[in-house]
Amino acid sequence: MNVLIVGSGGREHAFTWKASQSDLVDKIFVAPGNAGTALEPKAENIEIRSSDIEGLVSFSKKENIGLVIVGPEDPLANGITDAFTEAGIDCFGPESLGAQLEGSKAFAKSFMKKHNIPTASYESFTDADQAKNYIQENDLPLVIKADGLAAGKGVLIAEDHETANKTIDQFIGEEKFGDASKKIIIEDFLVGQELSYIVMVDGTEYLPLATSQDHKTIGEGDVGLNTGGMGAYSPVPFVNDELDTVIREKVIEPTIRGLSEDGIMFRGFLYAGLMIDSNYNPKVLEYNCRFGDPETQPIMLRLKSDLIDMIQTCFNGGISNYDIDWDQKSAMGVVISSHGYPESYETGKEIIGLDTLSDRTDVKVFHSGTCSENDIILSNGGRVLCVTALGDDLNQSNENAYRAVDQIDWDGKYFRKDIGFRVMK
Repeated sequence: MNVLIVGSGGREHAFTWKASQSDLVDKIFVAPGNAGTALEPKAENIEIRSSDIEGLVSFSKKENIGLVIVGPEDPLANGITDAFTEAGIDCFGPESLGAQLEGSKAFAKSFMKKHNIPTASYESFTDADQAKNYIQENDLPLVIKADGLAAGKGVLIAEDHETANKTIDQFIGEEKFGDASKKIIIEDFLVGQELSYIVMVDGTEYLPLATSQDHKTIGEGDVGLNTGGMGAYSPVPFVNDELDTVIREKVIEPTIRGLSEDGIMFRGFLYAGLMIDSNYNPKVLEYNCRFGDPETQPIMLRLKSDLIDMIQTCFNGGISNYDIDWDQKSAMGVVISSHGYPESYETGKEIIGLDTLSDRTDVKVFHSGTCSENDIILSNGGRVLCVTALGDDLNQSNENAYRAVDQIDWDGKYFRKDIGFRVMK
């Protein structure tokens, strides 16, 4: 079978790496891919943007693509699955109606309220003055979120009125994220441990995947601007069987049931970004309708089952009965970014040291913002690499990952030195 993977980040490299190990796969095309995806067995990059849905469908017909895996959120929100379904090609990801769970914070909040799914109290606004009045009338801190897709950067915790008002002006008045921030959500600030809980959904049934924890802010100690994610690890040690059951019963199952009740067919990865309070009660911070990045990287490193077989089971039905196999080791991914990210940064810097890690079985470097010129790997984005390592426990995977990070260098390299700090002993 020929497979098309849509996207160019570390998540898509991890999918490509994992799919290349499947006996079900003959050829993998990655659109547009990066320097890392081009190096994987069976894989070839194609110069079609992930936003060019018509071009991707046309290519897939020509190359007899049997399965499409969509990595990023924008194509899903823009109807890529709808287009492939109409063309008779299996595409793993929700249609645009279901992708609204991620595409609109207001839609997601309304959905959770309707179906009694625990989340923070909130209000939505399109008028800056009304939003500022709400801030004045409520205790800080509050969380301000752009309604639409903003690559993980449309969230700010406002701890003072000046910051809150400035953010409201940027989001609504200046349209910092274009149409995505014309409407904003202001919600209560939740305290606790964040958790990424990802499941595969076949429309009615679901299969939980390994737990993970992302680190979203640019600065150590969880300070500074939000990013797409600066590192992640799996599994999460504080998730025991009891908490896992609570998450399934209070969040995952009501979500899937609610989608069905609302007439929304959802097949794909469903990601619940959760806050777990001191009493181990979960509340939903956000939904994503795709795998997280960088959570994909450590999870794929631990997955021993055939990813393509799992996805095909979602199309055939009965995914809840799938006998999934995990490496019992811990995995940690540390993102190396360009200096200045998530704001302005330089690209085109030669990356050295990757060859020193190519033979390691406990370390895998997943590329994100990279390109290749004359066999030289260059930085080509904000988040550039995700150095991912296995270890017998979290401390060892942390040590292995950071040792590998030290072997890679370029002008402007930046990384957080504290991935996993919330739970490491």
